[in-house]
Amino acid sequence: MQSVVANASRRPVTGNLVVRASFRLHQLRSFTSLNSETPYNICFLRHGQSTWNRDNRFIGWTDTPLTEDGILEARAAGSIIRKSGMMFDEVHTSLLRRSIRTVNIVLMETGQEYIPVSKSWRLNERSYGDLVGHNKKDMVKKFGKDQVKRWRRSYNEPPPPMAPDHPYHPKFEPRYRDMIHKIPLSESLKDTVERSSVYWDRVIAPSLKEGKTLLVVGHENNLRSILMRLEGIHQDDMIHLSLPRSQPLAYRLDEETLEPLDSTLDGATGFLRGHWLGGDQTVAEILDRDHKQVYDTTIEHNLETESSQWKTTLMANKEAHAEYEEDERKVAS
Repeated sequence: MQSVVANASRRPVTGNLVVRASFRLHQLRSFTSLNSETPYNICFLRHGQSTWNRDNRFIGWTDTPLTEDGILEARAAGSIIRKSGMMFDEVHTSLLRRSIRTVNIVLMETGQEYIPVSKSWRLNERSYGDLVGHNKKDMVKKFGKDQVKRWRRSYNEPPPPMAPDHPYHPKFEPRYRDMIHKIPLSESLKDTVERSSVYWDRVIAPSLKEGKTLLVVGHENNLRSILMRLEGIHQDDMIHLSLPRSQPLAYRLDEETLEPLDSTLDGATGFLRGHWLGGDQTVAEILDRDHKQVYDTTIEHNLETESSQWKTTLMANKEAHAEYEEDERKVAS
């Protein structure tokens, strides 16, 4: 592009040059996206609250369902996306139902149930090994805050491996019957990066380069693994990056390099060049609550089940959607 601009001052643009430039643009964007109202081309979303999120337990590949609050969170996320004007051409998610159901709810809220949804084990949450099923705060009391944080957030320190007879071993799930040998007994973030990168390179990146707008619904550590690579975050800094549930994170990516086009870091985490569609302040409040829920042993009650500002925000979005549905009914009648 620089050579074209430089040469433009020396000679007129020829017809052949215009044809070549148009052909190159056509190659880059060979697909006409449904997303014509926003500049974003990918949105990341963590699933809504599951039963084990509510109970503060390590989940990993365990297939826990959404709670009633989790359904509300997913509806609120869909409402936020709908109000942003962002539309998608396809969705990518894991094989776990808390993520799959979040996809279904979000697409219902946005009126896009018709678009294709791809599911892959490579987008599953990281394996938490022998920690699976245990209460997180109990593990903090037993092993200490620093150790649990390294297991949860560091780049290359996996939790202790899961025993073959562990009651929540994924090998008992029929969805993995053809890939028993691939089931990890424990994973670090590094391991998760390796498997999510395969899916990004083979599936997501080609779709983005075609000009499609994508929704990726997943799990905290799997999304962290994707964002680490996308943002070029150093492995030593990853221990400080956490992601909230049900808060859409939208990016403008260069269609050729797939690098973020914005230079300003978000105000909630300080690491990301995407835009929290629900606002940085809401995200910051949720992350603060999540941190206390796991690491603050002076708090004995469950912060996931008490009324707070983040839940008030979700209710506001639910009420806004109810008004929208009522308006739609009036128009239809």
